[in-house]
Amino acid sequence: MSVPTIPGVEFIDNTNQRTPCVLLLDASGSMAGEPMAQLNAGLEIFAQELKNDELAALRVQVTVISVGGYDDVQILQPWTDAVDFQPPVIQAGGMTPLGKGMDVALAEVRNQKAVYDANGISSTRPWVIMISDGCPNDYGWEEAAARCRQEEADKRVVVFPIGTEGADFTALGQFSTKSPKKLQGLQFRELFIWLSRSMSTVSASVPGDKISLPNTDSWASVDI
Repeated sequence: MSVPTIPGVEFIDNTNQRTPCVLLLDASGSMAGEPMAQLNAGLEIFAQELKNDELAALRVQVTVISVGGYDDVQILQPWTDAVDFQPPVIQAGGMTPLGKGMDVALAEVRNQKAVYDANGISSTRPWVIMISDGCPNDYGWEEAAARCRQEEADKRVVVFPIGTEGADFTALGQFSTKSPKKLQGLQFRELFIWLSRSMSTVSASVPGDKISLPNTDSWASVDI
């Protein structure tokens, strides 16, 4: 029998400000084989890099959402501090319901912000990292993408759409006010090292600051 969690219990011994990060990951059938193996390896690196940074380990919170199946969205890892983050092993199969996945991601962001506020915890703007090798194919994904752009325009979230070779970058770009990033080959390791260093930079900053991100050609700075 599972033991119910007590909302806010994670803040009793750790009252640091939080930097929330949503990993919205494409687990459709086209990711099977080496792409998924490399993605899972990248998640392991991400977790370890955050734990190696004493401040980020206590301030960054991560949740992992996968999209796949017929129209399936799963929260594989509920919100957890980076120091306790154990990356799930993702299995590939099915379709690419990115619109539904993004709606779940935005709901998670809203709910977690309410938890922070209720417990007197300050936080930087949440990041949503969306990674896909294809195109959203669930009904109504365009409306979900529009909601996502509005949330970003209202400064409630920062969205980074990332595609591998073969992804529909026009479609992925509709989920953000920024241009999507193209991953060269299967460089998930490099991507997650960049993400962990970015999270470390953000977690050490003050909410509302503008920060410079680690070297990248299209995401030079971001408001937090």
